[in-house]
Amino acid sequence: MSQPAVLFVCLGNICRSPLAEAAFRAEAVKAGLAVSIDSAGTGNWHVGNPPDPRAQAVALEHGIDISKYRARQVKEEDFLHFGQIFALDSQNLQDLKRVAPRRTLAKVGLLMDLVPGREGTAVIDPYYGSEQDFAEAWDDVSEAARRLVARMLR
Repeated sequence: MSQPAVLFVCLGNICRSPLAEAAFRAEAVKAGLAVSIDSAGTGNWHVGNPPDPRAQAVALEHGIDISKYRARQVKEEDFLHFGQIFALDSQNLQDLKRVAPRRTLAKVGLLMDLVPGREGTAVIDPYYGSEQDFAEAWDDVSEAARRLVARMLR
């Protein structure tokens, strides 16, 4: 059987989803979990660009360098390659469900549904916000990453 594959999706793939990818990658490594991990955006404005400098800074504060990540847009093959696709907010969840092919292998859901008490909520979009918003987004994706690793280990 192939290893599990997880995709994190936000709007532009330069703030929240790369942070979710980084947090989950770090937790998976710590747990010794073999998993394929990526992130993407529903929009195409930032394709090929590195993460927002503020996202890079908050990841670095936690010892993770995401400067080599590059934004990409979700593609149809993602729904066949990834077993789980997590949207960072309900609008991106709707967009994912809209573009998903009829036949898909992926379970598509909201990332914060993994965190008890946060079901149905979004990870804050820090793009127009402050460093504090990026720190809050990091805290959210890190908590969800810990929950996801724990669930995958069960």
